[in-house]
Amino acid sequence: MSQIGRTVAGALRLNEHLVEAIALGHDLGHTPFGHAGEATLSELLPDGFRHYEQSLRVVDVLEKKGQGLNLTYEVRDGILKHSKGRNIILPEDLSELPSTLEGRVVRVADIIAYVNHDLDDAMRAGVLQEENLPADILRIFGTSHSQRIGTMVHDLIMRTLENGGGMLTMSPHIMQGIADLRSFLYEHVYEVNKVHNDFIKATKILRELYYYFLEHDAALDTSIYSEDDTPKHRKVCDFIAGMTDRYALDLYMDIFLPKPWGVL
Repeated sequence: MSQIGRTVAGALRLNEHLVEAIALGHDLGHTPFGHAGEATLSELLPDGFRHYEQSLRVVDVLEKKGQGLNLTYEVRDGILKHSKGRNIILPEDLSELPSTLEGRVVRVADIIAYVNHDLDDAMRAGVLQEENLPADILRIFGTSHSQRIGTMVHDLIMRTLENGGGMLTMSPHIMQGIADLRSFLYEHVYEVNKVHNDFIKATKILRELYYYFLEHDAALDTSIYSEDDTPKHRKVCDFIAGMTDRYALDLYMDIFLPKPWGVL
């Protein structure tokens, strides 16, 4: 996503360093197991959980052992407003968008990156086959990973330049094609039984880890805080949200599963 963002920023003569800073920080708050983890923590944390807010919390509060980083408003704003969910990619209401063009570039680069990489991941995992892809998607974007990304990036750059460069613009059929591809992935990848079953397993792991750390203060890694006045739910959430998939799995096995017995 950072590479796509910098490519677009360079072509539009925007601040590439700002784009890269936002891109590198935008998903720091993502949980283990992706959106399954986000949904679980959102249910467990009393105030709810949103990964883009957690990303901002990481750079503002948690980094440097509780001191945070001295980031500019533009970087922080871009991190906070990069997420779209299933909403419009570039809404007409500018209050829903980052305040800078660089932040908006990251917002679009994000969806370009994830729909293409998720599509590739789904095909490698056997969830999708090439023949499953809608004909309209193949016709608009091409049949290969590089063609699809190239078509989206080229259209974003050319339409924006044709429009004067002051507002990000994409051709209506390209914008609709990206939205259709996202909807296709939700229907045929994110919500299919094979993937949903793993979603349920991930939810169980994170839920049990969450309650375990609420009850066992000594096991909770609080070294990232400089002070102890952070509510316990928040500390547990910060700890779990900072885990990788593998770390969460290993920790779960270490805490809840018995060790193999040696030969007596």
